Amino acid sequence: MATIAVEKKKYTYEDYIKVSDDKRYELINGELLMTPSPTPKHQSVSIELAFRVKNFATINDLGKVFCAPCDVFLNEENVVQPDIFFISKDRLNIIGEKNMQGAPDLVVEIISENSVYRDMVQKKRLYARFSVKEYWIVIPEEEEIEVYILEDNAYQLYCAYKKTEELVSPSLKGLKIVLKEIF
Repeated sequence: MATIAVEKKKYTYEDYIKVSDDKRYELINGELLMTPSPTPKHQSVSIELAFRVKNFATINDLGKVFCAPCDVFLNEENVVQPDIFFISKDRLNIIGEKNMQGAPDLVVEIISENSVYRDMVQKKRLYARFSVKEYWIVIPEEEEIEVYILEDNAYQLYCAYKKTEELVSPSLKGLKIVLKEIF
């Protein structure tokens, strides 16, 4: 019996912006991926983290913090919506009218049961490829945040912080987050 090869359609940013507004999508390596709505726990963690990072960035005049849904255009075949991201003051020029035109300095992705592979493998590789300096993977079920820093085009684990610890950002000097207040 012969096998039939099914070719996946490659999408571009032009295709991506035509997708319905009632669902969240991302474009990774030309593949259009639907992202389900986050759970209440995911949203609670997201807003607590975003609030603290934004306050720190604002008080210290470091740059801007954004939350999903907000498109980050990396190239024609890669458009993502990180849960939280930071753009430093000297790179604010990447903020476009409709999206971000380039990689943020810091990206935070909060794992959900449907996003483990996407966040821990696909996006981790993608963010490294586009030179995101710092990447946090938040694991709500384990009440843990893994902080990665970019070294030689690959992420190295800086530290895995537990709920009982205080997260310290290597690139946002002085940022400390008490994780028991997040989880």
